[in-house]
Amino acid sequence: MRTALLQSSGRPGSVVENLKVLDEAAGRAAAAGAGLLAAPEMFLTGYAIGDDIARLAEPADGDSADAVAEIASRHSLAIAYGYPERLGDAVFNSAQLISATGGRRANYRKTHLFGCFERDHFTPGEQPVVQAELDGLTVGLMICYDVEFPENVRAHALAGTDLLVVPTAQMHPFQFVAESMIPVRAFENQMYVAYVNRVGQEGEFEFVGLSTLAGPDGVARTRAGRGEELVFADADPVSLAASREANPYLHDRRPGLYGSLV
Repeated sequence: MRTALLQSSGRPGSVVENLKVLDEAAGRAAAAGAGLLAAPEMFLTGYAIGDDIARLAEPADGDSADAVAEIASRHSLAIAYGYPERLGDAVFNSAQLISATGGRRANYRKTHLFGCFERDHFTPGEQPVVQAELDGLTVGLMICYDVEFPENVRAHALAGTDLLVVPTAQMHPFQFVAESMIPVRAFENQMYVAYVNRVGQEGEFEFVGLSTLAGPDGVARTRAGRGEELVFADADPVSLAASREANPYLHDRRPGLYGSLV
């Protein structure tokens, strides 16, 4: 499945403008043959927007989800995007997957919150593995800091995730995560990992870009630079099956030895 990564911070604070950016990117992605467009963490509203996070938060099935569904169905491609989700008094840092026909397929709430900023504004999620079937692939969702915990990604591997989509807001000086950790996560767990980042200065944060889609051989299939960019790579189930057959990591595990980890 051809996957498009939208590396952009959009227009922080404006859901309307960010939906326009998403629509334009979806048109370009569809024209290039993509079946999935992935946008960064908190793309719908912006990340470093302080108390506006709570003001702009919406239910998973709210008006903005309907707007994304309309974009997805009009361009006939699935869309994964980050947004602040409201459920009662709680606000979650969430990512949602919308199908190419506009159906809501999966919604994930970030389980590991990074730093005081996120802990002040969000409630942590409690479900580590969220998946949906898409064009013959099992697609999993995770958000930014979550992927830095090897247990999280291994849980996806054991649950059969083929393509792990990770909307992120990766900031300076942690660019080694995009450059080094993501290819390693893909290799050690025998999956594709699509890591799609924000870019540029936003409030106190400097987002580093470097969005990538890494394959199960640990090789980046595509890598963006430091500016706004739309990049493409393929997640091939045939190559994935061959790689899993050749790589013994999951087969050679000895989970009986790992009880001390929990």
